[in-house]
Amino acid sequence: MRFAINHITAPKLSLEAFFATARELGLTEVEIRNDLPDIVGTVEPAAVKAAAEKAGVTIISINALYPFNLWSGDLPARAVAMADYAAASGAKALVMCPLNDGTVVSFDDLVAALKAMKPILKERGLIGFVEPLGFPISSMRTKAEAIRAIDAAGGGDVYRLVHDTFHHHLAGETEFFPERTGLVHISGVIDPGVSVADMLDAHRVLVDGGDRLENIAQIRRLEAAGYKGPYSFEPFATEVHELKDPGAAVKDSIDHICQAL
Repeated sequence: MRFAINHITAPKLSLEAFFATARELGLTEVEIRNDLPDIVGTVEPAAVKAAAEKAGVTIISINALYPFNLWSGDLPARAVAMADYAAASGAKALVMCPLNDGTVVSFDDLVAALKAMKPILKERGLIGFVEPLGFPISSMRTKAEAIRAIDAAGGGDVYRLVHDTFHHHLAGETEFFPERTGLVHISGVIDPGVSVADMLDAHRVLVDGGDRLENIAQIRRLEAAGYKGPYSFEPFATEVHELKDPGAAVKDSIDHICQAL
């Protein structure tokens, strides 16, 4: 398995310390963010590129362009700015997340957004990682819908899916699309008291033996079906962010996953 690490796993670490932690774990693939922490808004892209090259890591993506499926207002300008940043920083892709506030976004609007984003990505040699959000209030919950829209937009050459184990479980989706998947986000939920319908980002921890999201079963399915891309840790829970030694916690999770498989 190709493990990777998203900066939200250890948001208190500086960019350089985050890259160093990845290398200490034996990992060479990382994801940076524009929220927690906001690297995109605070570090010049040339400095990001230099730090990555010095550490020997590849930036597989920047998280995230939101809400990508409503192509209006300031979104087109933000999309261009983020794509420019990705290209200048050496990142390979942009993660693209749909509107997640209970507002319905039509399939036609989703397709139109993918069509509009396609040349922005292609001109910069970037991939668009389309990530369905499985929350009940999400405007694009399933990978099946994302693929239908990507194909309708003629975007098969520039778009790949993000299979997020948390969102896959929340959406109740049973279908896997390994040949269309470019990135897997992994996190677990261990709280026994929260229903699936009420699970939030705040419940997402590192995967261990108490996981309720069937991460191991999902990974087995992806591996058996031929998925060869990275599995990137993306826990949102405050208790993970507050860890004194996030690297050790990630190592424990890697060991658990490998042993369970």
